[in-house]
Amino acid sequence: MTETETTPEFDLYADDYDAALAQGLAATGEDKDYFARGRVRWLAAAVARLDVRPRSVLDFGCGTGSATPHLFAELGVERVVGVDVSPKSLEVARRTYGARAEFRLIEEGGPEGEFDLAYTSGVFHHIPPAERARSVAYVFRALRPGGLYAFWENSPWNPGTRFVMSRCPFDRDAVMLSPPAARRLLRGGGFQIVRTDFLFIFPAALSFLRRLEPPLSRLPLGGQYLVLCRKA
Repeated sequence: MTETETTPEFDLYADDYDAALAQGLAATGEDKDYFARGRVRWLAAAVARLDVRPRSVLDFGCGTGSATPHLFAELGVERVVGVDVSPKSLEVARRTYGARAEFRLIEEGGPEGEFDLAYTSGVFHHIPPAERARSVAYVFRALRPGGLYAFWENSPWNPGTRFVMSRCPFDRDAVMLSPPAARRLLRGGGFQIVRTDFLFIFPAALSFLRRLEPPLSRLPLGGQYLVLCRKA
C-alpha cells in the first residue's frame, strides 16, 4: 500500500489548500473568505431569530480552520473547537488560529454534550456515504440537549457549483448530497429540521443583484444550502 493510499486526503492539500480552492472559486469572482463570512453571517441571523445565543461551537471537519475568525466575529461565541481527520490540516489551523481556538483529531474521541452549536461546511460530500451516519452521530453526541447543528453543503442542483467543484482538485471525486438526502440523514441521526436555506446565487459579476438573495433563499437556486436542525 502506498503512502498516498494511507494518508488522509486533505493532508495532501494542507499546505496549498487556499491555492487549490482559489483555483475553483476563480469563476465566481470571490475568494474563500467571502463565502466563509457569508455562511456564518447568515447562520448568525438565523440563530438570532430563534433567540438562541450560543457560547460554544464545534467546527466538524474544520480543515485548516478558515471558519474560526468568522465564528468568533459573527456569532460572538466564547469557545471554538475544530475537529478533523487530517493531521496536517490541523497543524496549519493551530499555527494560524491556535491562540484563540482548540483543534483536535476526530479519532482522539468525541466530546459529549459540550456544545451549544455545531457547524459543518462542505464536509459531507467528502465522507463516503456508508460512513455519514457515524459522522452525524458524532455531532449529535457533542451537542447539549436542544443544541443546533448548521449543516452547510454544496448544492448538486446548481450548475455553477458543479463547475466550481470540477476545477477544485480535492472536489473532483466528491459524492454530493441533495437537500432532501441531507435532511433524511440528519433526521435519521435524531435531529429535528428547523429550516433549509439556499445562498450564493449571484457571482461577483452580478453582485448588484445580491440584495435579492434573502427573499429568494427558500428557493433551490443557491450554490450552497444550509440545513439548520436541533438535537431532539
